[in-house]
Amino acid sequence: PCCCRDVPDGRGAHSKVRSVKLLEVLSALEEEESHHCREEIFIAPPDNAAGEFTDEDSGDEDGQRGAHLPGSVLHAAVLTEDSGTGEDNDDLELQPAKKRQKMAVKPQRVWTKRDIRPDFGSWTASDPHIEDLKSQELSPVGLFELFFDEGTINFIVNETNRYAWQKNVNLSLTAQELKCVLGILILSGYISYPRRRMFWETSPDSHHHLVADAIRRDRFELIFSYLHFADNNELDESDRFAKVRPLIVRMNGNFQKHAPLEEFYSFGESTCEYFGHRGSEQLRAGRPVRLGYRIWCGTTSRGYLVWFEPSQGTLLTQPDRSLDLGGSMVIKFVDALQERGFLPYHIFFDKVFTSVKLMSILRKKGVKATGTVCGHRTEQCPLKDPKELKKMKRGSFDYKVDENEEIIVCRWHDSSVVTICSNAVGIEPVRLTSRQSGTAKARTQVHQPSLVKLYQEKVGGIGRMDQNIAKYQVKIRGMKWYSSFIGYVIDAALNNAWQLHRVCCRDAPVDLLAFRRYVACVYLESNADVSSQGRRSRRLETETRFDMVGHWIVHQDRRTRCALCHSQTSTRCEKCQKGVHAKCFREYHTR
Repeated sequence: PCCCRDVPDGRGAHSKVRSVKLLEVLSALEEEESHHCREEIFIAPPDNAAGEFTDEDSGDEDGQRGAHLPGSVLHAAVLTEDSGTGEDNDDLELQPAKKRQKMAVKPQRVWTKRDIRPDFGSWTASDPHIEDLKSQELSPVGLFELFFDEGTINFIVNETNRYAWQKNVNLSLTAQELKCVLGILILSGYISYPRRRMFWETSPDSHHHLVADAIRRDRFELIFSYLHFADNNELDESDRFAKVRPLIVRMNGNFQKHAPLEEFYSFGESTCEYFGHRGSEQLRAGRPVRLGYRIWCGTTSRGYLVWFEPSQGTLLTQPDRSLDLGGSMVIKFVDALQERGFLPYHIFFDKVFTSVKLMSILRKKGVKATGTVCGHRTEQCPLKDPKELKKMKRGSFDYKVDENEEIIVCRWHDSSVVTICSNAVGIEPVRLTSRQSGTAKARTQVHQPSLVKLYQEKVGGIGRMDQNIAKYQVKIRGMKWYSSFIGYVIDAALNNAWQLHRVCCRDAPVDLLAFRRYVACVYLESNADVSSQGRRSRRLETETRFDMVGHWIVHQDRRTRCALCHSQTSTRCEKCQKGVHAKCFREYHTR
């Protein structure tokens, strides 16, 4: 189980509460009695995140200082859940009393006991872009490079070289070297050493020839320390993510460009862990703390990341819509979706975001939406009290519809009482669903309204993406406050590439681990510095040609000799970097 510390952070326009610093929260947790609950703390970037000092490493990852957070992060503000933590309790609102009184003056809605009659069109959109990707038969590397494309690679190379030059260092980074660095970062997700320098050690228990042959250790360390994504002379000081903003814009553009065009999407929060396992070292054993940046994410129901925006702890409320931070971010995601066309998308989110006001705004934009909702956000919808409903038979429910805007609010009794709101899906048809009953683990049939069933089926996109990222996430991180965010972006791009692979290669898809291994191996083998490797090419041929892992036939622009029959061919093995006919492909890779 995971719990989030609810600490007022002073973001509200009228809030008198001082912003709480991370160091204060960690100290408070150390003083409390130990328990088994895992603490999750969202932190904001440092106050002067656009300042020059944040480019400098706060310590050596491999040294003793690596186990401690730098002072700039310890004094960063702690963010809290927006507008509730999962309980239907009006006391959870962090707004002052005056503001609540003003909101209560709004015109009353007319609630009626009937089912919803939505006027949205049915989903008929096709997806020609996915059909085009299927026809291209792209390899895992080709799919990954839809996101880290040539333009993005060259942009990172130029900004890194510019930053090094500003520090009086002639780095002369090339795209080939950058791909080697990316390959090592990807590989660190499934092969992890306590110290990253162990990849290059000559000791037989740690030496990794694929990494050592690709790039020298000191060269990797130098490039990694100067890796940069923006011009320091043109930073927006009001944007705490200014140093990675160009990368965010580019990746969002590529994610949206190649996203599967689907009807159902999830919106929610993801966490970019700041220190990973190191967070637990801040407190006594048995009291794990997960530190990280909150990322607002919109995904498909399968977990493809369409749009993301890191939270800065600033209130992005739009006054004319009277929405809170969460609702405003939903609108931003919807605006990004509608750049591909004004289609009847259906968005699912939880009670952190849902309000009747948000449902009304989305309905006017032609977007369907369904989400669980806190009791104080239902605009006085007269439903049965949760305590009363809990005394009734399991599967009982109560519902009302707003007469003017066709927004339904339903309260359903399952293992607990849940309230759900929608502008597109109603009660009918009510179906029977199987539920566990009592301690004997017996199964029983209970009634389930249609909007509850659809919500449970489609809301899990964020969780699926988080699960994929957490399995093999990049482990190599510097001590710059934004270095873990770079790993998050790489992991998200790999997740998206794998999602496209599952759609485009339904006949013979590979799992996520094999997919990541393929990309890492091809990047390290194809972009290695062969000038300092001696007999590397011969060894690689004998070791990898017959390993039956990750060999993929791709088209090449220039015809070359087939490595088996020696006649001209327009295809090659992407891993071996040898020209091979399709008819010769199997024989060439078999002993």
